[in-house]
Amino acid sequence: MKKILIIGGNGQLGNCFRKLAPEYEDRFEFDFTDSQTLNIIDRDQVSDYFYDFKPDYCINASAYTAVDLAETESEKAFAVNADGVGNLAEACAENKTIFIHISTDYVFDGETNISYSEDDFTNPQGVYGASKEKGEDLAMDLQPKTIILRTSWLYSEFNKNFVKTMLHLFEVKEELGIVDDQFGQPTNANDLAQAVMNIVEKETKTYGIFHFSNYPETTWFNFAQKIADFSGSKIKLNPITTSEFPTAAKRPKRSTMSLDKIEEVYKIEPKYWQNSLEECIQILQKS
Repeated sequence: MKKILIIGGNGQLGNCFRKLAPEYEDRFEFDFTDSQTLNIIDRDQVSDYFYDFKPDYCINASAYTAVDLAETESEKAFAVNADGVGNLAEACAENKTIFIHISTDYVFDGETNISYSEDDFTNPQGVYGASKEKGEDLAMDLQPKTIILRTSWLYSEFNKNFVKTMLHLFEVKEELGIVDDQFGQPTNANDLAQAVMNIVEKETKTYGIFHFSNYPETTWFNFAQKIADFSGSKIKLNPITTSEFPTAAKRPKRSTMSLDKIEEVYKIEPKYWQNSLEECIQILQKS
C-alpha cells in the first residue's frame, strides 16, 4: 500500500484531504502532520520523519499565508514558504518520494489582461508572493520529481477564509464595501484536494508546474454577491476600488491563470466556481 504524507494536516486544505482520505483507505495509507508533530523548518527533524515513515508521496498543504503580516514578518514567511519547502524537497529526493507542493497566484504581479500560463514570467509584488516563488524554485531544484499546483482565492467549510468571513459579516452588518477591481478565480479547497488525488492515482506522472482553480474569473465584489445570493442574505454590497481599501501588501490586479495544461496533461476539468461555492454554502448552512 502506498503511503501519503500530508504536511499541514490541520489547515484548510489539510482538512479537505482528511475528508477525502476514507475514500482511498483501501489504496493509500495517510499520515497527517501539523507544526507540532513535524516542524518543516527543522531540517534534521524532516529527515528523520521521512526516514521513519518512508512516504511514496509528500503533499505540502502547509504555508505561511498571512499576506499582510508577511510584510513585517518576512523572515518567518521565508522560513516556512521557502526554507521549509526546501527541506521537504530534499527529503523527498533522498527517499524517492514524489513531492506535490501547493503554490499561489501571488507569484505574478497581476499587470496583464490575459490569463497567466505556467511558463509566464513571475514577478511577486509582496513578501508572501516572493517567499512562495522561492519555495517553488527550491522544490524544482532539489527534487526533479515535483509537481507544483498554483491555486487562488482558496476557501472551504474549514478554517478561516473569505467565504466564512463574508457569511459572518452578513449577519452583523447592514452593508459592506467589497473591492471590485481585482480579478481572480475562487477555488474550493475540496476541489483542489480532489485534483491532487487524481494526480496521485495516475500511473504516469508529468512533473513541473501546473495551475488549478475553479473558473471563470471574477472580482471580489461579484464573489461576495454570489455568497450573499446562495446564503439568502439581503445585505447591501457596494463595489469599491483597491485604493479605497488599502492593505499592507499589494494585491495582484488580475491574477487569472490558464487551466489548459492540467486539463491536457492530467485530464482534470475544473468546475465552475459558482457551482462549487453553492455546494460549500449548503454544507456550512447544515453545520
